[in-house]
Amino acid sequence: MARTDARTVPLDSTSRQALAASGFRYAVVDPADDDAARAYIQAESRGFLGGEQSDDEVAEFREQLAYRRWVGVYDAGADTGSAPVGTVNSWTGELSVPGERTVPFWAISGVTVSPTRRRRGIARAMLQGELRAGRDAGLAIAGLTVSEATIYGRFGFAPAVRTADWVIDTRRAGWAGPDAPGTLDHVDRSEAVALLGALHDRVRVNRPGEVDGWLGRWRQFAAVARGSEHPGRTRAVAYTSPQGERTGLLVYRITEDETDFARHTLDVRALFADGPDAYAALWRFVIEHDLVHRVHARLRSIEEPLPWMLRDERGLVSTVRDHGWLRILDVPAALRAREYSAVADVTIEVADPQGFATGCWSLQIGDDRRALIDRTGTSAQVQLSAAALAAGYLGGVRFSTLRGAGLVRGDSDAIAALDRAFTAPTAPRLGIWY
Repeated sequence: MARTDARTVPLDSTSRQALAASGFRYAVVDPADDDAARAYIQAESRGFLGGEQSDDEVAEFREQLAYRRWVGVYDAGADTGSAPVGTVNSWTGELSVPGERTVPFWAISGVTVSPTRRRRGIARAMLQGELRAGRDAGLAIAGLTVSEATIYGRFGFAPAVRTADWVIDTRRAGWAGPDAPGTLDHVDRSEAVALLGALHDRVRVNRPGEVDGWLGRWRQFAAVARGSEHPGRTRAVAYTSPQGERTGLLVYRITEDETDFARHTLDVRALFADGPDAYAALWRFVIEHDLVHRVHARLRSIEEPLPWMLRDERGLVSTVRDHGWLRILDVPAALRAREYSAVADVTIEVADPQGFATGCWSLQIGDDRRALIDRTGTSAQVQLSAAALAAGYLGGVRFSTLRGAGLVRGDSDAIAALDRAFTAPTAPRLGIWY
């Protein structure tokens, strides 16, 4: 299926009118317009409490994210080179779903509102406009990663992918895992960029919740992006199988403890492995690295082999948090896109204050693990919100758990059937920010 070019999707007229009524102008920003692009980039950076972007950083942003639709909200009288008071960018990405499949989705990023214009309805208009744009582009799902978790639930998003951040005491943890038969070699950071993209594309389809990456993200990981901090401290190690194939890559940075030369911290910036040998070899390299006493690794799956490869699992401290948020825009299309783990015949009623997913649906999953779904006028066995459906969509949380939280209601047997059907072979994972 050909992806819609987000830059061709028009701005939402309802949001345009709502913003105009409050004295704001809603406009697409042209990345080729020097003044407008620079003002947009600086406003987005300020929105995330970042510093003033250098010329190199502005150029990197413009080049690497030019494929996205940039939208700014301006005071009505401001010219095009003025700083926007609200920003958002979006594009059509690929979301991995159970069954080793991908589905196009409306990816949203860079949502900011100037602290000088808070509580004026800007965020609401932008987000509702993005959801309507995604729906009008024919996409069944919208998604984003968030800096503030309290904002997006009101727009029907829910955390569908949780992630783990690890702190590892290497001396306590130790290595008890297998010996991998291949070899490890340092590679140039420029070579690592291409390897990151290639490996991520190979493994992401097997991991529900992953999205396709982009060159700019790999350049950031490898610290070759213009404006990267401490590029000389960033290193890359590749794993080569006995057959001569590169199946794993680690990008990391080491920081010295100023009080003790024998104590360093290793930050894992990216670790992609296609197969258990590459995974074991790269993690053993990390755990047994000379002069390293602490490892930080972020955005790991909540279900990984590494803790079982350590001599003392208590040497690894894991903090689990929300990461990948989804929003269902088209219930039938979203449910047809994935594969299921068990047969089911359940009627669900979805409530959506914004109207995208509202309806009563007959969901039938046959022996082929595919969904047949149609509107129905019969009484629903299960009632849930669009956000609850998004939370359980990838199998990251059971609907019976959501029932315990008061977010799902209905017949216990029908909810149990949904649990069995939506369970995924692997825990959802999202290893990047977008």
